[in-house]
Amino acid sequence: MLAAGAAGVAAAPYLQRAYDETLGAAAQNDPTGLSGLLPAGGGFRYYSVTGSVPDKDEHSYRLTVDGLVRHRASYRLADLRALPQTRLVRDVQCVTGWRVPRTPFEGVRLATLLDAAGVRPEAKAVRFTCFDGAYSESLTLEQARRHDVLIALRMQDRPLGHDHGGPVRLYVAPMYFYKSAKWLSGITVTDHVQPGYWEQLGYDVDAWVGRSNGRDDVPTT
Repeated sequence: MLAAGAAGVAAAPYLQRAYDETLGAAAQNDPTGLSGLLPAGGGFRYYSVTGSVPDKDEHSYRLTVDGLVRHRASYRLADLRALPQTRLVRDVQCVTGWRVPRTPFEGVRLATLLDAAGVRPEAKAVRFTCFDGAYSESLTLEQARRHDVLIALRMQDRPLGHDHGGPVRLYVAPMYFYKSAKWLSGITVTDHVQPGYWEQLGYDVDAWVGRSNGRDDVPTT
């Protein structure tokens, strides 16, 4: 019994990783959305609004910064990793009700990329687009400059995997998780807030945890 228990402990990380990868792949090709009801590693759920999402790697990934800026930019993964990194540990709260407590995220502060681009005076907001070809999100410029809004490269102290929106995703710590757009490909500075994918379907544009979407969740800390 002791030997079997020890073997189970040793094998658990590999089995969990295989389960997560299988569930993530199934969720991306599940038109019913039922796979999103199953918990993945750490209690996360997998969501995608498209049938499939292409993989990006060191060679193919690019993040563009454009719009109302003085200096347009295109970042590779290596470029983003070379910038100062910030680590946050916060609860992740989904508007559907599930929460993953004390989840580490690490990446570049969005404000760093905005400062490097040189935001023009008429700018009021930031729009985010994704390489799934469908998802989008927006923040006001004031929200985007918060210290707890990241261009995330790591989650749970390892590189951000594809199923969790990698290799790069937005992470808006104080808001419901739908604001943290996965598979991030574009940052466009605009003169007004453009409602994102879910907001066009009725979700709140300002998604502060505990103060939106008719919920009373405890704010993330």
